[in-house]
Amino acid sequence: MRPLEEKTLKTEQIFTGRVISLQVDDVELPNGNVSKREIVKHPGAVAVIPVTDENKIVMVEQYRKALEKTIIEIPAGKLEKGEKPDKCAARELEEETGYECVNMEWLISFYTSPGFADEIIHVYKATGLSQKENAATTDEDEFVNLIEVTLEEAIQLIKEQKIYDAKTAYAVQYLQLQEALGK
Repeated sequence: MRPLEEKTLKTEQIFTGRVISLQVDDVELPNGNVSKREIVKHPGAVAVIPVTDENKIVMVEQYRKALEKTIIEIPAGKLEKGEKPDKCAARELEEETGYECVNMEWLISFYTSPGFADEIIHVYKATGLSQKENAATTDEDEFVNLIEVTLEEAIQLIKEQKIYDAKTAYAVQYLQLQEALGK
C-alpha cells in the first residue's frame, strides 16, 4: 500500500470568526504533486438526544440562516475552549430546553464533513429529564421553539424534510434501532 498522507507546505489564514476559521493549505500529495486544501476549523460540538419518561424526544425548532429555512433538531451547540463534551451537553440541554437530566450517556462521536472541515460532534442520550426551575436561557441571538415528539412523529418529520440535518437523523435512527432491538 502506498502512503496517503498529505504534507502541509504552507498555511494561509483567511478568516477567523466566533464559530469557525478558514484556512487554505498548500499540500504535497503522496505522488509529489502540490495542491490546495480549503479547511474550515471548528472547536467541536455536542448534540443531545433528550428522551422523556413518556418516551418522547425533546427537540427544538429553529431558523437556520445558511439553509434559509426553519428545521427541527435535537439540542446541540459548540464546545467552549477547554470545556468537556459531557459538561457542554448538559449545558446545551438546559439552555435550549430548560431540562436537566439524571443520566447523560455518550453514544458516538463523528466528523460532520471531513472533506473540508475538522468539526467533530459528540452525541449523548439524556434520560431522567426534569424541568429545571430558573433554567438558563438560549444565547441572545438564538430563538427556538420547544417540541416533544414520538419516534413515529420524528420519522414522519424526516419524510417531510422538517428534520433535515445529519445529527438529528442519526438520533432518530439510533432510537429506531434501540426499539427494534428491544432496548
